[in-house]
Amino acid sequence: MRIKASHIVLIIVALFGTLMGAACKKKRVQTVGGIVKFSVDTLKFDTVFTAAGSYTTGLLIHNPQNEEVVLSSVRLVGGAKSYFHLNVDGFPGNDIANIKIPAHDSVYVFATVKIDPTNKLTPFLVTDSLIATLNGTDFFVGFTAYGQNAHYIVDSALNTNSTVHWDNALPYVIIWTGDTSKPHGLQVNPGTTLVLDAGCRVYMHQNAAMAVFGKLISNGTKTDSVILQGDRLDRYYFGYMGYPGEWGGLYFDSRSAGNKLTYTIIENCGNGALTNVPAAIHLAKDSLKTTGSPQLTLDHTIIQNSYGYGVYSFGGTLVAKSCLVNTTGQEALAVVLGGNYDITNCTFANYGTSAVTHSNYGTVTILDYYWDGVIGDPTYYDSLNAVMRNCIVYGSLDSEIICDATNTPAGINPSVTLSHCLLKMGTVRESFVNFDNCIFNEDPLFRDKSVADFHLKSGSPAIGKSDSTLTTGSGFKDLDGNYWNGGDIGCYRH
Repeated sequence: MRIKASHIVLIIVALFGTLMGAACKKKRVQTVGGIVKFSVDTLKFDTVFTAAGSYTTGLLIHNPQNEEVVLSSVRLVGGAKSYFHLNVDGFPGNDIANIKIPAHDSVYVFATVKIDPTNKLTPFLVTDSLIATLNGTDFFVGFTAYGQNAHYIVDSALNTNSTVHWDNALPYVIIWTGDTSKPHGLQVNPGTTLVLDAGCRVYMHQNAAMAVFGKLISNGTKTDSVILQGDRLDRYYFGYMGYPGEWGGLYFDSRSAGNKLTYTIIENCGNGALTNVPAAIHLAKDSLKTTGSPQLTLDHTIIQNSYGYGVYSFGGTLVAKSCLVNTTGQEALAVVLGGNYDITNCTFANYGTSAVTHSNYGTVTILDYYWDGVIGDPTYYDSLNAVMRNCIVYGSLDSEIICDATNTPAGINPSVTLSHCLLKMGTVRESFVNFDNCIFNEDPLFRDKSVADFHLKSGSPAIGKSDSTLTTGSGFKDLDGNYWNGGDIGCYRH
């Protein structure tokens, strides 16, 4: 078939017009609203650093819209001071402007982190956040990398049916990722014993906790204590203060027995992340009641700066000697639903700080019952045997100790003995409590309670007033490691 020259000209003109129209048509850009999506929820640098160096990984920023978008900014919260460094779609820098993403397309973001793991000023977990701003709305994704060289325990359970030792060569950092289907940091399973050697340092990341279903032994010494605390080491930023509630605390299950903490310091915890009971130490009801092997023994241990309780025992079994529990948002010692307690030469003190309020709860509560506070719900009772000897219970409230066994049913006979104790206590003296040579409402004259120094000043009414038969002999030392050789009340010899 022959085509006329005139027809060819018309076809060329038509094609030219179509191409010109396509060329002149502008791309549509979404200028209001819209979203962007990241290829990961958190960008994790899973390398445990053992030598100085850098590590690079990346993510995608995806545009799910039918129109092109322009990100006015892709940046790091930490800016130029961040441990992380960005390259966004080929552009290096930690604050890049005007990044275009075509419809249903993505751009690459590469991130590099460089850390010297031997630098003890570096946090154990190095974190930052990337912000992508689209039409005035910010979209975030977190960055996480390991910092100092340490043993990192992430959502882990010890299930060895043996004894595991943690030494003092490197710190241990316990992390909970927030996955409720996994252990809440560290879980010591039945049949397993975890031993913390002298000088062991355990750092707990935010909301991490330790749940003990097997056994925990902490073998600190006076010169080399075991320390469990939060992993926030940048305390210079907070005026060198530790804050309560940085981590969950320790939970001892009802089937766990023979736990012992010696010369151990537990601090800046008690946020209730694990059991919804905010406590540095939470004892579940002792279901074993093993003769000669109490559920928990605290020996020369300090518990301080807890968001909630110091020790919360729900019908547990506790032995404590030469211990200090201070600065807690709720009771330093809370006994509910009875249990068995043998507490000697301990100091329980609460005065409150700028971070811990001491206004609604006393320092020690001892009850043979439990009621959840909901009107109409039942009250539960169980046997109570508690002995406190040579102890100080004091603070800033009018009364700091409550012992109660109200409406105890027949067959349950609560027994509480407070012997040679210095107590700040109201006028109520429960008939089931045996008070033996106690001192009431006399200031113990702590050396400097504003800095949690609970040594006794000269002239303290606690000096020489204890039952010295309990602290006589070569095996008895105060919290400082000094032989008692006398009869002072509390955890320190004057």
